[in-house]
Order: sequence, then C-alpha cells, then structure tokens
Amino acid sequence: MIQVIARARNTVKGRILLTVAAIVGAVALPQLVHVAGRASGVGTALGELLLPMHFFVLLAGLLAGPAVGLVTGACAPIISCLLSGMPKVAVLPFMTIELIGYGLAAGLLSKSKLSSFLKLLVAQVFGRFLRALAVFVAVGLFDVSGMSVTSVWNAVVAGLLGILLQWCILPLILFCVNASEEI
Repeated sequence: MIQVIARARNTVKGRILLTVAAIVGAVALPQLVHVAGRASGVGTALGELLLPMHFFVLLAGLLAGPAVGLVTGACAPIISCLLSGMPKVAVLPFMTIELIGYGLAAGLLSKSKLSSFLKLLVAQVFGRFLRALAVFVAVGLFDVSGMSVTSVWNAVVAGLLGILLQWCILPLILFCVNASEEI
C-alpha cells in the first residue's frame, strides 16, 4: 500500500486518485468519530478533540503537493456538510479556509528540506492563522455574532490530542512513503 502511494504521487492520474481518496477519508473518518461520540455521550466533542478531517488534508498536501492539499481542504468540509450537516453551516466557511490553509501550506512545504514535523507544524500554524484572520474579518466587517478570535484559540486547546496524534502519525507515514520510494 505504501509503495502504491509513493508511486501514485508522482503522476497526474495518481494525484487525482490521491485527492479523491483524501477527500473520502476526510469525509468518512469524521463521520465515524461523530458516531463514536454520540454512542459515548460526548457528541461532536470527540471530533473537536481528535480533528479527523485535518489529518487527511494535511496528509494530502504533504504527500502530493499544494494542488492536492488545496483541493482536499476546499472540498472535504463542503462535501461533509452537504452529506451530514457537519461541520455546521455557521462554521463551514471558517473551517474551509483553515483546511485550505493546511493543505496549501503542507503541499508547498512537501518538497522542502525541513523535517516532516516542522512541515506539519508550519502548516498547522498557517491554517489556524488563516482561520483567525477569517474570524477577525467576519466579526469586524460583518458583525458576525457568536464568533470571536479567541474561539480559534479555544479550538486549538480542545484539539490538542488530535494535534499530538498528527505529530506522531503523519511524520511516520511520510517516513514510510519516502523510504519505500527509495527502494
């Protein structure tokens, strides 16, 4: 499987397939997490804790570049909202902007000499920065009620476990893919 991914990311057809697979993963995994959250009585808090959609968007960018990351980040939350109502419509524009930032930054950094961890960290900071900027603009220009820039910080704190899991799992996946490419 890892070797298939390593080869696929180097062709246009492969990148298209990786984009579709990443979007499917970014829509399906959050649904599983939300079902588990409902079953355990915590509701959507489990998704806010684990950040399952972020995982696939960051992975798409890091594996296959900025176009794949950007398209995955733009499409996944919209498709998920249309199919399941999650994320909620009020949050959808902000989450979409954040995920586009993740996918684009991860993709732009994918070929850099930075460590996988640093690439991931920069992409995460960039995505959160874009979300904070979007919230700031929405509150300042459009007087959107119920939103504040501090909500971005609250989301980071709520998602610390998901961020830590991303820091552990994504560099490992990238290492395996890159190692199999060299074989």
